[in-house]
Amino acid sequence: QVQLVESGGGLVQAGGSLRLSCAASRSIFSSSVMGWYRQAPGKQRDLVATITTSGRTNYADSVKGRFSISRDNAKNTVTLQMNSLNPEDTAVYTCNAWRSPSNYWGQGTQVTVSS
Repeated sequence: QVQLVESGGGLVQAGGSLRLSCAASRSIFSSSVMGWYRQAPGKQRDLVATITTSGRTNYADSVKGRFSISRDNAKNTVTLQMNSLNPEDTAVYTCNAWRSPSNYWGQGTQVTVSS
């Protein structure tokens, strides 16, 4: 069952911006910490950013100052605004919902940054 669906991925030139969105089911979203992770080919999946139900955020050091995560608790969506993109940001970005002890994952959306 797919309960998280990402959108907004694509191809962008270095220095550009992209916004990713994740639509979640209400039952999961309303009580979950939401996050974005990314995985490049041959690499492990790493945390990009998380946001709690009350809006507290945290970011990976590699994206601080460039990316911004937000959530709309009425629309059951979480977004990731990505600015100043560089080729090292190229990866499949996946939405995550965490409600202890469970984790839910979307199918991912490809982000490719060209030099």
